[in-house]
Amino acid sequence: MPPQRRINIRQDVTPNKRTLRNGVATRMAGPWPLACVMAIACVAVIGASWGRADDDSLLLADPADAATPANDDPLLNMARPNRSKEAEKDTDKKNADGQSDSQAEDPHLQLWTENCYPSAETCRKCHPKQYDEWSISSHAYAAVSPMFQRFEQAMTELTQGTVGSFCVRCHSPVQTQLELPRDLSLLEAPAVVREGITCIACHRVNEHYGRSHGDRRIEPGNIHAPVNGGHGGHGLRDALAQANKLKLKTSPDQKGPGQPIHASANFFSPITNSDVCVSCHQVAVHPGLWLEIVHAQYRSGPAEAKGISCQDCHMGSVPGKPLGYEQGHAAVLNDKPFGTPRKHSNHTFWGPGYSIAHPGIFPHHPKARKIAPRDWLAFDVNAGWGTKGFEDRVDESMVFPEPWSTVDDRIDGRKIIDENIARVHEKRSSSAITLESAIKVSDPIFYHPPRSGRPLHVGFRIDNISEGHNAPTGSLGAQPQLWLNAVLIDPKGRRVWETGYLDRQGDLADLHSVDVARGHVPRDAELFNLQTKFLINNIRGTDREVSLPLNFSLDQLVFLRPGAVPVSVLNHPPLIRMEAHSIPPLDHRIANYTIPPTALKTPGPYRLSVRMRSRTEPIYFMKLIGATPDMIRRMNANMIDINQRSHTFWVR
Repeated sequence: MPPQRRINIRQDVTPNKRTLRNGVATRMAGPWPLACVMAIACVAVIGASWGRADDDSLLLADPADAATPANDDPLLNMARPNRSKEAEKDTDKKNADGQSDSQAEDPHLQLWTENCYPSAETCRKCHPKQYDEWSISSHAYAAVSPMFQRFEQAMTELTQGTVGSFCVRCHSPVQTQLELPRDLSLLEAPAVVREGITCIACHRVNEHYGRSHGDRRIEPGNIHAPVNGGHGGHGLRDALAQANKLKLKTSPDQKGPGQPIHASANFFSPITNSDVCVSCHQVAVHPGLWLEIVHAQYRSGPAEAKGISCQDCHMGSVPGKPLGYEQGHAAVLNDKPFGTPRKHSNHTFWGPGYSIAHPGIFPHHPKARKIAPRDWLAFDVNAGWGTKGFEDRVDESMVFPEPWSTVDDRIDGRKIIDENIARVHEKRSSSAITLESAIKVSDPIFYHPPRSGRPLHVGFRIDNISEGHNAPTGSLGAQPQLWLNAVLIDPKGRRVWETGYLDRQGDLADLHSVDVARGHVPRDAELFNLQTKFLINNIRGTDREVSLPLNFSLDQLVFLRPGAVPVSVLNHPPLIRMEAHSIPPLDHRIANYTIPPTALKTPGPYRLSVRMRSRTEPIYFMKLIGATPDMIRRMNANMIDINQRSHTFWVR
């Protein structure tokens, strides 16, 4: 075991004092309760004992470790392949003793972190509806996303660590504030860290930070500490007036039965409008590129001019549309809804994303927390563990890892898995509705009558009918992809022409396709793809698309650093720029195609089928950062199709 770090515990920390941990400067601002400082000390000490790089399942795998068993989970296969012989001996010894490799969460660590960063699970007791909505949201997915974990590790390695905490402070703000060491696996971190943008990430921030690139301070404190919201705390004051009757506890000193509750709630203006979103949804990376620009698009669009907020579309009653809010109770006290129904903001945070994580890890499930995250990754979902069909075939020769050694354990685990899979499908359905609310594809536009043996010029008008921001938007440069897939079927039912097709790797057949480069698949010259790309020119030559733009020194030392020329002059850093293809609000683009005469040989009825396809990550980018085959399979399996339709026309 590595030596433990020596931590000096003080009752307060000087405001804005910068500390150095693992080579990265971080900021601890304002006075901290003693219990919270002890929590940070505990995390640092335990992290030092846990943090073996060779045992961290969230570190980037070596590219040579590409062959992953089909039933393995991406999170489980993120360990470094070059493990030391001593570590392998330790693992072999554990397995020989019949013990699990996984490490359960330390109860003392959970207790200490709960006293200053309460988990969403704690909030669920009074706010079950809000918890259920949040638990499937992209906010809840932010930290446990296998793609985020891979990408963040890849960026750290590619930039020699100079990227710092840039990615983590948006995706896991509690992790940043606890200053968890990088070699601590997320699987062993406190539960509140795995919750990503959890309840307190918004409701315990009491200052408007603006464009701070995710650097916001969560006010530490236990469940009784004040919270901030958009209603002013009237309902809470009514409840506290009946504290004895409702058996509410407003202090940790109150013993006996009762429901813990906040002692006060404050009105926080930024949380009622789009200001609260800007710190993470308007972000510039170190070279000077605006990677997240959705807030700027919103500010310059018609929605902001009409007074429509981000919340109106992303937390309203209808995904993606400002059509008002549901009515609901703010809290449930003693298993009964309390107070008068009021405006309810949906905490699913409607958006186009979807999960590729193991269903035992995400969505967040109260019963799933009884099992260590690493043990969930050992549960083989694809093999059918816990289903009747599988368990009927189990014989004595089959060996299962703990805690899944008995049939009852596997059946109980399967119930949680099935519930989570159903909720993932629910979220994916809402993602499709959100996309449908923004994108409209017209009927085909024929520029001349179709004739056999002649080329056919046809087009589709794609409209962004949303008033909020461009479509698509989000983290630009590598993601997301939104493209048009069109197929022509001849009178004999044969597919004679297609655009927007995928190669054998699952990539679009564009300049990033390996199959296109090797001549296995023809390039899709007429591909209509709304994905924004990075362009570089490497001092000389024309622009070319790249997956990640990192500035290189002449001696090939890669690291992120500010550009020498002010970005305000060029509007982008030297040698790097963004090539935007997205559609602004209430605008449109025309996708024009020329169908060759070889596809129109036979007169008769032809069917032209079209759909827009959405994928949160391109496959070439996933391979670049070392994604496992199972991650790629899940990304393609969950691809979202919208505006699906077919049109029949006659060729004379």
